[in-house]
Amino acid sequence: MVVLKPESRSVRTLLARYACARIALVEKADPAWQRELEDVTYTLCVVTGTQSVTDAIAAADEILATAERPDIRPATPPAQDPAQDTVLAA
Repeated sequence: MVVLKPESRSVRTLLARYACARIALVEKADPAWQRELEDVTYTLCVVTGTQSVTDAIAAADEILATAERPDIRPATPPAQDPAQDTVLAA
């Protein structure tokens, strides 16, 4: 059994809301669904720190993959030790 972190659950919920709004709008152009799509798109971008829905979905997928598989780490570079920034003169 996989236990998701609270942030993972909220990201999964946002992705589900996004999918529902997109599907509903394909079936019928409804202003309520358009507002829902705009709201959830904005929220996905804020939560994932991105500026486009394409990037937000990719970031959300990575968050979920990392949460479900603890052996996978996010694609962020490790913090660098300032002492390693020393340049040696020849």
